[in-house]
Amino acid sequence: MKKYIKRLIKLVNYERDAEIELMRFEIAHMSGQKREELGRAINKVKGKYIGKELGLNIVQFGRSEKIDTEISVGDMVLVSTANPLSSNFTGTVTEKGARFIKVAFDKRIPRWVLKKKVRLDLYANDITFRRMEDNLNHLNLKGKNALEYILNKRNPKKNRPTPYIDYIDQSLNKSQKIAIENALSCENFHLIHGPFGTGKTRTLVELISQETRQKHKVLATAESNAAVDNILERLMENKKLKLTRLGHPQRVSKHNITQTLAYKVENHRLNKKIKKLQNKIDNLIEKRSTYTKPTPQYRRGYGDYDILYNASKGKGGRGISPDKMKSMAQWIEYNQLIDELHDDIKRVENKMIRDIIEESDVILATNSSSALESIARTKFDVAIIDEASQATIPSVLIPISKAHRFILAGDHKQLPPTIISDKAWELEKTLFEELIKIYPFKSQLLNVQYRMNSLLMKFPNSEFYDNSLKSDSSVDDITINDIISSNEKEEAMLFIDTSEVDKEGEKHLKDSKSIINKLESDIAVSIANDYLKAGLSEDEIGIISPYADQVKIIQDRTPVEVKTVDGFQGREKEIIIISTVRSNANGNIGFLKDLRRLNVAITRAKRKLIIIGNKDTLKHNPTYERLIEFVEDENLMVKI
Repeated sequence: MKKYIKRLIKLVNYERDAEIELMRFEIAHMSGQKREELGRAINKVKGKYIGKELGLNIVQFGRSEKIDTEISVGDMVLVSTANPLSSNFTGTVTEKGARFIKVAFDKRIPRWVLKKKVRLDLYANDITFRRMEDNLNHLNLKGKNALEYILNKRNPKKNRPTPYIDYIDQSLNKSQKIAIENALSCENFHLIHGPFGTGKTRTLVELISQETRQKHKVLATAESNAAVDNILERLMENKKLKLTRLGHPQRVSKHNITQTLAYKVENHRLNKKIKKLQNKIDNLIEKRSTYTKPTPQYRRGYGDYDILYNASKGKGGRGISPDKMKSMAQWIEYNQLIDELHDDIKRVENKMIRDIIEESDVILATNSSSALESIARTKFDVAIIDEASQATIPSVLIPISKAHRFILAGDHKQLPPTIISDKAWELEKTLFEELIKIYPFKSQLLNVQYRMNSLLMKFPNSEFYDNSLKSDSSVDDITINDIISSNEKEEAMLFIDTSEVDKEGEKHLKDSKSIINKLESDIAVSIANDYLKAGLSEDEIGIISPYADQVKIIQDRTPVEVKTVDGFQGREKEIIIISTVRSNANGNIGFLKDLRRLNVAITRAKRKLIIIGNKDTLKHNPTYERLIEFVEDENLMVKI
């Protein structure tokens, strides 16, 4: 166990170093303009102080030129004027507009931030890594037990008898109900395997509600803020639940801000007491300022006690007059009163936080934020962790360490955690994946999907899920024809083969390791524009490409959303267009070989999926060969 934990700490440090090094290398070796083109910096913006929000200083940075960036709400940014690496002033993005970006700071704003045009850089945040390492260094029994299951040192206990469940959501299907029953009755852990569109969040929301009905204290977490907010929004529909969302208030969606700990503290009945104490402090500071501050030049070696003693005797000394000694003593006495009031404020704040946490049925946080001091002593009956197949073992161990039992929800057939360091590749193996491999009987597959047309489900179902999924009747026959005006009946899927005209279509842009394919970008843009003309809105269409440079050249030419596969994980669109990019004579498909990315890409569409690619290049991989056979058998391929 010690050896394994030591190894995990080493991997966390490899990954932390790689992430920081990548950021620093980019900033040092790339121009601000190049980083802006990549979406990781914003240049020449002017700051304007907006005011305070939940105790944080908000600055709006803007310019007349449009801001097109990958920097998102919740990201940390580094603010600088010249060399970013010589600055250490960081903040958190709270809002984005076409020509502005708002940033929250937990410290005083330096004058230069508001006086000069500044540059904002996407910044690597090592707080998450520090929390993972700290948790591993002090791993408690619950955390060690979770590791013992995958190290063959412990076997899970049998489930308790299933309690009677009066379901709140009456429309849950059988597999969802079985998952909830097994999760409620497990002694140690349970795994909820939720492929695309199978209502995983809906299942978790019901499970959380049922746990609270049994008077259980629930810690609900996920790897991303977006997933935590998604669960929180659904839980807020149950007005009886008392919910509290931990974490940086500016990383929480605006809709959920009233559920944050920061908001609740600010609106707590005891907050009036803090304001009174703060007023007293302000008055004392004013009075203190009329006396001599005992700086080293005035003290002349005297400590606070010596000054107070001499003043009480009306004495001076070491060239200090009795009046000066008395004035310094008065300053010290006022300062002691101010310190006592600050301690009082801290006690009241801690009492407010304790009250809020104790009164809450469910605490929600990212895996990382569940390490916060505010719940350090809180005992949870169960930790329910979403996106568990996208979280590293050190990450999920943080919430697991806080609860008697744990439930992991995810899909190991989709994207794993993103790991940058070559030395830390082992972190791609998740606890969810390892447990489901060793203890398949401790898992439940959600087997009805509510997202897509049954034809679109056919290939991923056979290739990745052993044909164990079925589509709900509500989506079985949905097509793009339902929502556009067209005289032609369209099939739900289409593969556009470029092999006859595009033998060597892939190219590297100068100074880039990424790849583009101009022909495919033209086709993708043309198709997107045709559907816009046919009546679809911009947010109903998505274009996916595995290569960042291809994403960039398509983004510049269409208003629809264009992202890499990772950017579409957990999301859906009415129509998805995929540009596979690779087109070469030797069948080299690069990281298209990561088939989990293929699974994610082809399962985002609800009504129509269009794949653009060179079939002769792609078919060198067995899975892509089966995909091509499938579209040919179904008569869904067109050549250009």
